[in-house]
Amino acid sequence: MPQGRAGLLPTLTLTGVRNRQLINTNRGPEVTIDRTGLTITAIQPLFRMENFVAYEQSKIQVIQADSQFIIAAQDLILRVAQAYFDVLITQFDLSVVEDQKKSFEHQLKQAKASFEAGISTIVDTYEAQARFDLTVSQEIIAKNRLEINKRKLEKFTGRFPDSLARLHERDPDLFTLKYANMDNWLTIAEQNSLTIRVQQSVYEIAKKEVERAKAGHYPTLDLVALYSDQKGVGGAITGEGIDLTSKEIGLRLNVPIFSGFAVQSRVREALANQDRVLQDMKNTRRDTALQVSEQYLNATNGLALVKALIQAVRSTQSQYESTKVGQEVGIRNEVDVLNARGLYSVAQRDLARAYYNLLISRLRLEAAVGELDEEDLVQINEVLQ
Repeated sequence: MPQGRAGLLPTLTLTGVRNRQLINTNRGPEVTIDRTGLTITAIQPLFRMENFVAYEQSKIQVIQADSQFIIAAQDLILRVAQAYFDVLITQFDLSVVEDQKKSFEHQLKQAKASFEAGISTIVDTYEAQARFDLTVSQEIIAKNRLEINKRKLEKFTGRFPDSLARLHERDPDLFTLKYANMDNWLTIAEQNSLTIRVQQSVYEIAKKEVERAKAGHYPTLDLVALYSDQKGVGGAITGEGIDLTSKEIGLRLNVPIFSGFAVQSRVREALANQDRVLQDMKNTRRDTALQVSEQYLNATNGLALVKALIQAVRSTQSQYESTKVGQEVGIRNEVDVLNARGLYSVAQRDLARAYYNLLISRLRLEAAVGELDEEDLVQINEVLQ
């Protein structure tokens, strides 16, 4: 804004000159005249349509910059949250692989013992060995992915995440959305979306640019004040310089008559750019509506998925506990217990992943409508342990 306002404020110019003039005539010896001068000029624009429009553009640009700053802050929140949840998800992935590794390792031992006892074939041993070796490779991949995700989170926080608070099973009602239905979210997005607001600012600036281009047809009026103190003036004519001091104040009017069709060309260019920006704004509205709809569906369906997986966790937990009881009474073996434990771990991993995807969908939905702030992180932090 200060740059746009500068075109409405006065300008003050100080000009100084000092030179030595050597005059050689046929009437006498060479004459040396030292000339010095000091000129101060002040100009106050009274009417310059182009400057007025530029000032209005600068005010719109300030609004645009504020919106872009908030968008950058929201983007940082989303990236940090995504990096945090990625670490937690890969921790669950590693836990599941480790459980599978224990199960396959025990199966491999049993297969080798059965083969040595002659009650199974070498094929069973090879199958068990293959499953175990594959799980070892999956464990290496999971550990590597976990380490990478931790480094990504470290990039944002500046600290290596040794331990992170996890989200344990929670009441799904804690994750209900702020507004009841998709239409409400779309209405809020139309009103508050920062992306739409930025594009609207771009369109307003483009409209002002048309006015600015048309301003080339308008006259300009300035108030001009001048003070000049000159010494050694006119020596080339008289052979002897004189001192002059002048003071001026008045109005300066410039009326453009013809500029080679340059103004008309700039107006056509500005109008074409305005049409392009208008189409961009319409596309931005459609893209925002699509993003809001997508994230709303992700959040609502994610909530339904969480409820289903809560039941799946309870079922696999019951299976795991009953299998352990069966082992105690002799109708189940240790491999059955490990397999049940593996299913329970997978269900827990899937539930955690669904929780985190639900949370990030909510954050993205809030960002799409321009309402994501630190308070949303505080609410999420309250459900982490």
